[in-house]
Amino acid sequence: QVQLVESGGGLVQAGGSLRLSCAASGSTFNIITIGWYRQAPGKQRELVAIISSGSTNYADSVKGRFTISRDNAKNTVYLQMNSLKPEDAAVYYCNALSKQPLASYWGQGTQVTVSS
Repeated sequence: QVQLVESGGGLVQAGGSLRLSCAASGSTFNIITIGWYRQAPGKQRELVAIISSGSTNYADSVKGRFTISRDNAKNTVYLQMNSLKPEDAAVYYCNALSKQPLASYWGQGTQVTVSS
């Protein structure tokens, strides 16, 4: 079992920055990928960024502005969000994919609000 807790959301002005954290606990040794997703009201949940074996990938909408990273010692993955836009406002969730068992786990989400 894996438990995920997101934090770091809040209210920022357009052009500002936030760093989100996803702290993992439990059977973290079986995690192979972690992704950040976001969901705005009335919209589908969107994959924003993933990290796996040190490699990273980003949605086109956030490339050049967001950076996903990890701190293995703290079992934590971060999403650094710069140059925030109003369209970035959403609840952000982290998701962990494990290999044994093959399963995925969701955090509770953290709200990001961007004012214009």
